Amino acid sequence: MLTTLKTNPKAARLHAEAFLKDHPDVQYLDAFMFDMNCIVRGKRYPRADIAHLFEIGMLLPYSAMVLDVTGTSSDAGGIGFSDGDPDGTLRPISATLSMVPWADAPTAQVLVSYDDSNGEDALLEPRNILAEVEAKLNADGLFPETALELEFYLLDSSRTPERFPQAPISPGTGERDKTTQVYGMAELDHYGEVLREIEDACHVQNIPAYTASAEYAPGQFEINLKHCPSAVEAADHAALLKRVVSNVARKHGFRASFMAKPFLELAGNGLHVHVSVLDDKGHNIFADGDDGKLGNQLLANAVGGMQAALFESMAFYAPNVNSYRRFKPNKYVPVTPSWGANNRSLAFRVPTGDSTSRRIEHRIAGADANPYLTLAAILAGLHHGILNKLDPGQPGSGNTGDKCDPNMPRTLDQALAKFQKSKILPAYFGERYMDVYRLTKQAELESFRDYISGREYDWYL
Repeated sequence: MLTTLKTNPKAARLHAEAFLKDHPDVQYLDAFMFDMNCIVRGKRYPRADIAHLFEIGMLLPYSAMVLDVTGTSSDAGGIGFSDGDPDGTLRPISATLSMVPWADAPTAQVLVSYDDSNGEDALLEPRNILAEVEAKLNADGLFPETALELEFYLLDSSRTPERFPQAPISPGTGERDKTTQVYGMAELDHYGEVLREIEDACHVQNIPAYTASAEYAPGQFEINLKHCPSAVEAADHAALLKRVVSNVARKHGFRASFMAKPFLELAGNGLHVHVSVLDDKGHNIFADGDDGKLGNQLLANAVGGMQAALFESMAFYAPNVNSYRRFKPNKYVPVTPSWGANNRSLAFRVPTGDSTSRRIEHRIAGADANPYLTLAAILAGLHHGILNKLDPGQPGSGNTGDKCDPNMPRTLDQALAKFQKSKILPAYFGERYMDVYRLTKQAELESFRDYISGREYDWYL
């Protein structure tokens, strides 16, 4: 049985009507979902049609789920041209209905998802894939509690004549940022207006953002999200946070970028995922019989599974060409499948703290990764490790990021090759989605290369 959205049309309509009564000024509703690249796709409805949408749903072709990052269909898996591009039905997720604070006209928004009437085609949607993976864990009495952290740049809205991005002009100094102080409070003060508006928008949209910090590069920040007992909701929060940051930044004259490595010489943007697991009584299973700073045997098994699935999951964690520029030695970016306690050079870090909050921080993914697919891959590895009692080996200490593991994919080509030979992921994502994702990314990669760069002319003309 598919773990996809099930709705009561009458109750959904009543929910929408109550919202409209409480917000008499609303003129439009944006109904959308996130595709495999975490690009927002959907439709805008006038007020008169909002309640009807909640009752009957929205039609959108399944091919919208398998477009590449430029919005192009490659007919991957025969989805798009070969199948006649059929529509599927998406239903609003009523709990996500909220206002859009940055909109020019009074506008609301709601996430939509392919419901169970779509059969197996519903599993082309990343959100539904994560729901399936979470259900597998729940069936074994494992209930993940997760939180995601996103790094991003606030950039100048205009690029250089050579089309390169530029660090922003600081609202606090009136000068272009050239340096930064990591965790610096002055940076938070200088960008306080835009950061406060991001916080306010998150509050309006029930996104549990709670801390912001300046990171390792000019205009780079991180926003943390609170832990959530639903993996799907945690990924919703992260995807919606990216939308908030992008739109509020634009309103203030900045361009927000979650690109993994916008500048070769500066820090990249990561997506760090914190995960613990509760039993059916709400107890953290990593805390039982806690063996000091590293947690217990179940935590070690979970790490062992994440290690086993790491290399075949890289095409999810680092989904495009630029993603792999982030993986360099001595950059606080993991380049080995290492694990241990309270050490940011590790791939799988056990943060310090009391045993009841014992968790694993998965530090591999870039901010350009899809939160749903990333979290699904992490939980797949965790589940595999616990079921098979995998041993993660000796914990690392000191600097484990000074040399790259030779087996770790360093390019998208290498990642897709390992992805194609996956041993663990197909049981969680399904063979069909694995093929569709790989074919879409291969077509995207071929399209990216079908271009003569300026350097090519400089070197070979």
